[in-house]
Amino acid sequence: MSDKLSPDALIEAALLTQTEPLSEKSMRGLCDPPLSADKLIDVLAVLKARWHGRALELMHTHEGWRFQIAPPAFERLGSLQEQRTPRYSRAVMETLAIIAYQQPVTRGDIEEIRGVAVSQNVMQTLQERGWIEVIGQRDSIGRPSLWATTDTFLSDLQLDSLAELPPLTELGELVLPDLPESADGGTAEPEGATAA
Repeated sequence: MSDKLSPDALIEAALLTQTEPLSEKSMRGLCDPPLSADKLIDVLAVLKARWHGRALELMHTHEGWRFQIAPPAFERLGSLQEQRTPRYSRAVMETLAIIAYQQPVTRGDIEEIRGVAVSQNVMQTLQERGWIEVIGQRDSIGRPSLWATTDTFLSDLQLDSLAELPPLTELGELVLPDLPESADGGTAEPEGATAA
């Protein structure tokens, strides 16, 4: 066997062994000399064709390229994994929905919408999952942190942007009232979010 790997073999190995999606720039840089953007497109096309119809498929997500389990195989393989998908409490899911649809929001905004205090454990669970982060502070008394969803949230939900979230009318249960006017004079979007 030759010591020099083909670009598609090298990139395939990187995609299969990395836990995070790979950017096109990082994949081009794996090769010596680095691949052109056009050559990378060709390599990705070869890999997509090679894996077509198999239990893994090459997907482009908001964060980059990765292999993931194809939908027909996901349900069957799920029984092998006891911890396939963590189950989250209603409070966690309601808080995530409020942040996703109303962002950026403060804990005070979330508490006003939900009508109950937001537990630190709820926020910590969402942070540890990598779905929310602080993106700044509101210019008001106490300068509360502003929370928003992350690229990981989009990637895990297989969305390219927040615009692809389902309409609030399809989610039901928790109806979000108008948020109070923010310090910069803007108001948050009305409507609702859901609990899982």
